[in-house]
Amino acid sequence: MLGWDLDGEALVAPAVARNRDVILQVLTRVLPPTGRVLEIASGSGEHAVHFAGALPALRWQPSDPESAALRSIAAHARAAGLPNLLPPVRLDAGTADWPVDRAEAVLAINLIHIAPWSVTEGLMAGAGQVLPAGGLLVLYGPFTVDGAHTAPSNAAFDADLRDRDPHWGLRDVEAVVTAGARQGLVLTERVAMPANNLSLVFRRVTGK
Repeated sequence: MLGWDLDGEALVAPAVARNRDVILQVLTRVLPPTGRVLEIASGSGEHAVHFAGALPALRWQPSDPESAALRSIAAHARAAGLPNLLPPVRLDAGTADWPVDRAEAVLAINLIHIAPWSVTEGLMAGAGQVLPAGGLLVLYGPFTVDGAHTAPSNAAFDADLRDRDPHWGLRDVEAVVTAGARQGLVLTERVAMPANNLSLVFRRVTGK
């Protein structure tokens, strides 16, 4: 759930404060020391500010397909004043037209379960295009494992998502891994996270 702050542009997502530090622990360990990180569906922009501030040697490229989100990202970025936080770009992960031609890593937080499966396929295809050999794709969110929910709360969340839109829902890890493999992305790590979430780390085994 997003809300507005007093300037009318910067969105606030309460979930960010709950998950940003545990996600940062994974990113600090797996991301390369330098290069550009392309964040897909940056939403409010709060994650981008937090991660860019904590990892100053990386250039952080936020993106989102929605105009309200792009305004929010820009507002948070102005307030933070971080030199390594790049201006947000409009990017729809489900399309083939990505405005970024190269990134050393791609990150998507809480995206693929609130989008049609075609967005997962587009995300994998786009990451396969922009990542060099050895580049990383990191996904964070709730998943099913071997077709089963990992907690009753995830099952309830999945049902609610599918009630809201039948094209949404938690994705199975194996299906995501298969979609990645078609684009030269191999799962190298599955990290259990708080609140029954997972971080999935993929590495590009072929590339530019």
